Amino acid sequence: MALLLRCENDGISDIFESCTALPTPAKQATGAALGAGETMIYIHSLGRASRYYGDRPALAQDGAYPSFQELHARVAAVAAALSANGFEMGDRLALLLPNGPAYIELVYACAWLGVIAVPLNTRLSAAEIDRVLADAEPHGLVRHSSLPAPTVRLQWQRVLGEEPFEVGNNDPHPKVCYDPEAILALIYTSGTTGKPKGVMVTHANILANVHDFNYWMKYKEGGIYLHSAPMFHIADFPTMFAAPAFGARQITIPKFNPKSFCETVERERVSHTVMVPTMINLLTQSSEAREYDLSSLEVLAYGGSPMAPELIHRTRTLLPDVKLIQVYGLSETGFLSGLQDHEHVEGRLLSCGRPCPGVDVQVVDESGKQVDAGTPGELVARGANVMRGYWNNPTETALAFRDGMFRTGDVGYQDRDGFLYILDRVKDMIVTGGENVYSGEVEAVIYEHPAVREAAVLGIPDAQWGELVMACVVLKPGKALNADELISHCRRFLANYKVPRRIEFLEAELPKNGSGKILKRVLRERFWAHQERAVS
Repeated sequence: MALLLRCENDGISDIFESCTALPTPAKQATGAALGAGETMIYIHSLGRASRYYGDRPALAQDGAYPSFQELHARVAAVAAALSANGFEMGDRLALLLPNGPAYIELVYACAWLGVIAVPLNTRLSAAEIDRVLADAEPHGLVRHSSLPAPTVRLQWQRVLGEEPFEVGNNDPHPKVCYDPEAILALIYTSGTTGKPKGVMVTHANILANVHDFNYWMKYKEGGIYLHSAPMFHIADFPTMFAAPAFGARQITIPKFNPKSFCETVERERVSHTVMVPTMINLLTQSSEAREYDLSSLEVLAYGGSPMAPELIHRTRTLLPDVKLIQVYGLSETGFLSGLQDHEHVEGRLLSCGRPCPGVDVQVVDESGKQVDAGTPGELVARGANVMRGYWNNPTETALAFRDGMFRTGDVGYQDRDGFLYILDRVKDMIVTGGENVYSGEVEAVIYEHPAVREAAVLGIPDAQWGELVMACVVLKPGKALNADELISHCRRFLANYKVPRRIEFLEAELPKNGSGKILKRVLRERFWAHQERAVS
């Protein structure tokens, strides 16, 4: 007899039935070589929790709270089922799922086996998913029925919500192995600047992220962690392994909205979460948020994009007792720096903090030479947290590193106390009349206006100046503002060359990727479509 796991309400429930597996494909030599060896992150996360916190609740699942020992046994069965369906070390398993217990179990099972998880952005179109699958060449895919179906043919697929995921109770449980350098996941970059690339994240990378994040966030043993941000994103992915390492219970919501977030925090007494500024902006603007008891929330970490000081003040008003932690990082590096709660003072609200021990971040000029404090340059980094490269892309991998340092593509500076300030993406920096304008600086000023809900600043072509500063703005409901009024507001705080020369007010929200980052390249496309050179 075989045990089946069926997805219900984005979770998994037990039923019994027999099943047959699809044929096993030929193994891809490249993936097998890169993933060869033994895996280790499972030992230090759920494996640790099952030993030290075995009877404590591990996660919320359809109204029940299985213990860490029960979750460990369930993951062992899932790993055995994947193995029975032909998955071997170095194979890839693509996951197109909303946040939920099923997601967590499958990622743990991959870590157990040495299978490489490929978390897919749930906001991608079917065509975009096809491109990622063509690059990753996974052995199989687990998809939720509510999400787009790819056209790429795979050897093995399961659609949760339509068919059960078979787990044989008599299948032998494979051994949990140990190799820090094995690839744990391919995290495809968000694509804010172009074609997504598969970041090869190792078990050691994620373990380093767990340690680094704990330096800033200070995990609470037995805390309750809510997956508010998408679990496919590097901001949240490592927390799947951090939470059990400290005996914390995991709570999931399929998709963020202010009401579901508040209801979940109140019901589950959530203590810790990670969000992106877009989510926090929606939460602070929600009239319903103040109707809920959010007093259990102790720590709110945020990252993914800069957060304007005005939004930080609104967050303090809504959640006065919550500790705020800003983290800065990339898919390729995980967490690089953090601004702790006591460092959220007026002079440093635009800073993303300082690196923790073990992470080396420098600011360099175009030749790679380190610059003086206060001088803008490109941020570069090295440490155990940095990726090993891009999947099947040696050219881009070589371009991403110089002298052993990963090039972040972010422009910023470091003050004399070591605090980092991100000014812009290299590709988002605007050059107007020979002057550099950093869009983040202009956006921070625009967000200070009380009528503004969202803003994105970009460069558009101009025959005389090369580029002009343009702002795309979405107003708060019921608010009125015209271009002249907003320009006058900007002139109070910015040099003349930084003030937007063109402003567009949009009715709909700004285009974003799955992690909530504004897609400036989408906003730029119509202006640069017929230009010979898109300098920004």
